[in-house]
Amino acid sequence: MAHGGNIIDELTTDHREVEDLFRRIEAMPSGHKDRKKLIDQVTIELVRHSVAEEQYLYPAVREHVANGGPMADKELKDHAEVEKILKKLEGCSADDPQLDQLFMLLKDSVTSHVQDEEANLFPQLRAVCSADALDTLGDKIRTAKKMAPTRPHPSAPDTPPTNKLLAPGAGLVDRARDFVTGRGKPA
Repeated sequence: MAHGGNIIDELTTDHREVEDLFRRIEAMPSGHKDRKKLIDQVTIELVRHSVAEEQYLYPAVREHVANGGPMADKELKDHAEVEKILKKLEGCSADDPQLDQLFMLLKDSVTSHVQDEEANLFPQLRAVCSADALDTLGDKIRTAKKMAPTRPHPSAPDTPPTNKLLAPGAGLVDRARDFVTGRGKPA
């Protein structure tokens, strides 16, 4: 799927990629080793996506959208719940009986979050921000995802400025661990 464009297009592309990974995971039998590899891939994508949203999307919503503060707070709460599930999944082996239950919980939570963003938050942001502002935010999101952590860190800060300061360091450590272990390589 093509990345690029404004913040809404970029994040929507991420949403479709995660949905595709969910479909691929569901198509595999329980206990299959490649299923765990795909869950690791979805974890990497969700963590990078969430960190970028926390750094740029939600601050923009707070600043530009009427009643944006409570809306951003709700989205951050959704992220925290997803990150806890991802942390539990990280500790599961491919044949762990909890893996399927946690995966379905993750899928349901992410699907609900995506539907809310695309039906409510994105249209409201598009209505109040210029095309140039949305394009600039898209560039910032893409840069943030390159530097973001790839593993869940539920206790890490999720609001600026602290998250912008700490995420690149955690991302560097996570990417080094992924390189050494081979985590995140396509299944």
